[in-house]
Amino acid sequence: MSDCIFCKIALHEVPSEIFFEDDEILAFKDIQPLAPVHLIVIPKIHLQSLNDVTLEHERLMGHLFGVIRRLAKELGVAETGYRVVTNTGTDGGQVVGHLHVHLLGGQALNATIG
Repeated sequence: MSDCIFCKIALHEVPSEIFFEDDEILAFKDIQPLAPVHLIVIPKIHLQSLNDVTLEHERLMGHLFGVIRRLAKELGVAETGYRVVTNTGTDGGQVVGHLHVHLLGGQALNATIG
């Protein structure tokens, strides 16, 4: 989508601090981190939210969560614990209209983070 900031980041039209990239997934640092480790992990294809995920995206979503698991290990939060958050829709707190998952860790997380 031409007006989607996350699509622009995926196309390298907007700079970001990238932690992982392959043909399908991109992980980058959140510009307003809520924890010492706070990455945004997105599919490169534009899906508005989790509501747009269908059976055809099953492999992609498995890959996305595999990337999150690997990043948690690489960033040293897998052993102590981390949070994975997906906000869906306005009432769910979704701000950017592109499916994305927050990876948060590096400190004890309370119920208000995420």
